[in-house]
Amino acid sequence: MIEVSDLSYEYPTVRALNGVSLRVIPQTITALVGPNGAGKTTLLRCLAALDAPYDGHVLIDGLDTATSPREIHARLGYLPDFYGLYDELSVRRCLSYAARAHGMAPSAAGAAAEKAAARVGLSDRMETPAGELSRGLRQRLAIGQTIVHEPRVLLLDEPAAGLDPQARRDLSALLVSLKDAGMTLVVSSHILAELEDYCSEMIIIEGGRIAGGKAVKVRDVERPRYILEIATARSDLKDFLSQRAGLDVVEVDEHHALFTFTHNPGARSKLIRDLVTAGFEVSSFGESTKALEDMYFAQVGRT
Repeated sequence: MIEVSDLSYEYPTVRALNGVSLRVIPQTITALVGPNGAGKTTLLRCLAALDAPYDGHVLIDGLDTATSPREIHARLGYLPDFYGLYDELSVRRCLSYAARAHGMAPSAAGAAAEKAAARVGLSDRMETPAGELSRGLRQRLAIGQTIVHEPRVLLLDEPAAGLDPQARRDLSALLVSLKDAGMTLVVSSHILAELEDYCSEMIIIEGGRIAGGKAVKVRDVERPRYILEIATARSDLKDFLSQRAGLDVVEVDEHHALFTFTHNPGARSKLIRDLVTAGFEVSSFGESTKALEDMYFAQVGRT
């Protein structure tokens, strides 16, 4: 769905992207993470065919951003970090205006506005002026404007910035529903906790490059990540785990281990029995709840 090859972008005093190559598969939610100034927004703007790269190519749904920007805009939705709404317009008029701006006929724009409002949970606010909405509802309206033309690809830059915990949870559910409806999403943030609930893959931008050289799979239903803690230090913990069939060690020291393993309850039970039989004092064992954070710190600094 999205293919980037050897992408570079320069500002007058700095190279913001340097030989970036990546691929985003269809109908997934990919996290684009990294510190402030790493190049996340620049990459999103290049993906959205808004900025022309210094070098390299970007393909969106098979179209090159350099030669087919208008066709790409018809298939893509982009929500920047700082977006604008017409506060005096009602939700209905904001959505209808966005639909018309994407070239929809007046007869189709109304129905598109109704559908977008339903998808973002604003059907009961259609006549409310945008200026009277809460921060979370304004974010929903902005996303509604971004998807009103039924894009295949959705790019979101810091969508949860400034939202309260409930609004963030609602946003997570909304993005998952859009993915389930067939959209491919790339969501940028430098706050990993915002992305934990809904992303399946992660691309780490560090100094204008992809850390590790490729996207990192965050979640695997069949092979989740587990955290093991033992009470007494054992220097042979890594060797013991490495010998287990189907177990892949991510990080390990003498007290802790992070690894991927089958979701099968019987296999997990046997692993614990084997650990105890081998004299390891298991104090805790469970599925990792900080997948993005674990993988992020396992990758940064390797390039």
